[in-house]
Amino acid sequence: MADAIVVGVRLVRALGLVVGRVSRRVSAVITPLGWVMLFAVPIAFVLGYQLGWIELVAVGFAGSVLIVVAALYLIGRNAVRIELTVPHSRVVVGERATGVVTVTNPVRRRIAGVKVEVPIGTGLAELAMPSLDRGASSEHEFVVPTARRGILSIGPVRTVRADPVGLVRRELVWTGAVQLFVHPRTIGIPSTSTGFIRDLEGNPTRDISNSDVSFHALREYVPGDDRRYIHWKSTAKTGTYMVRQFEETRRSHLVIALSLATANYATDEEFEMAVSVAGSLGARAIRDARNVSVVVSEKTPEFAKRKVLAVRHLNTLTRTRLLDDLSVVEHAESALGILDVARVAADEVIGISVAFLVCGSLATPTELRAASTKFPPGVEVVAIVCDPETVPGLRRVAGLSVLTIGFLEDLQKSLARSAAA
Repeated sequence: MADAIVVGVRLVRALGLVVGRVSRRVSAVITPLGWVMLFAVPIAFVLGYQLGWIELVAVGFAGSVLIVVAALYLIGRNAVRIELTVPHSRVVVGERATGVVTVTNPVRRRIAGVKVEVPIGTGLAELAMPSLDRGASSEHEFVVPTARRGILSIGPVRTVRADPVGLVRRELVWTGAVQLFVHPRTIGIPSTSTGFIRDLEGNPTRDISNSDVSFHALREYVPGDDRRYIHWKSTAKTGTYMVRQFEETRRSHLVIALSLATANYATDEEFEMAVSVAGSLGARAIRDARNVSVVVSEKTPEFAKRKVLAVRHLNTLTRTRLLDDLSVVEHAESALGILDVARVAADEVIGISVAFLVCGSLATPTELRAASTKFPPGVEVVAIVCDPETVPGLRRVAGLSVLTIGFLEDLQKSLARSAAA
């Protein structure tokens, strides 16, 4: 009895798996119109014969013929070979991007034309391929929309077999999906435009150090000074131990903080410009082999008890990886504003020499001044305000330079003016 129950349970479970698999495949093939027809035909026969309505019987037979014809369209498989080619894996927003679908007939007989569908992000490209003779192939180029930043998933390519009425639809997948990164637009910034950035090869700082490479002055020896820096000639002249004093030089560490808070931007155009500004600054710093950190606001999860004070560090190993990360950033209501981003960045990044705060026109001067105070003394803070409705300008307050740009191209001249100032 126990063995019989076990065998019965296993048979029921196996039957359930088979039925579930068949039902999923059937539901994927039959369209909503097809389901309506499957329910309408039996009802037409029953009502037609019971009520004596010849018209309903005729409708039932006509529907049966349509169902049989639709089922015949599902028989067989297109003997073709399909390839998807996307020439470039990364493009700049607005650039022309294309893909190519190649259909080849590998069999001896002639095959009829097929309908090919290529999903592109949330859109769909439909291609009608012609009939192909033995060994022939056909290429069809399609355009990929790149009006917005992001990662577009192209494919998989599928062929569609469907009846003329639309009762059934069978999709066959032939290729995998390809990802296309749409990068933000960036501009080239000369290294001289960041002349206020201090490092070992540039200008020394005004901070005094007991050991460095830039000589400043001599002073009397005090206990604890390194004897290696005693200046013996001056000591012999004065009769008192004299040690060298240096101006401190340090390797520059740039921080580019991008606010993702919707409250800091009046329009989406401002936000896109801010992303381009962050990408341009980061790409220039990476090219100059400088230490750079690019951080963006972290978002507070829904229903959280308190605001999440954190930032997300983007990949700055190469220019391409940085732009890949910037391709997917989006503003949000729950993201940290520029003040909180500056506060967290100042706490997490060590050795900052220059900080760029990138935001929109809705960030007030009071917020920007408060954000600049979050960084340690001696850090050069530059706030870049993206406002397409204003004239480019430069304002300087204590410890803060505010650059307002109306176009991305204004960034280069504005940075040069800031460096000169």
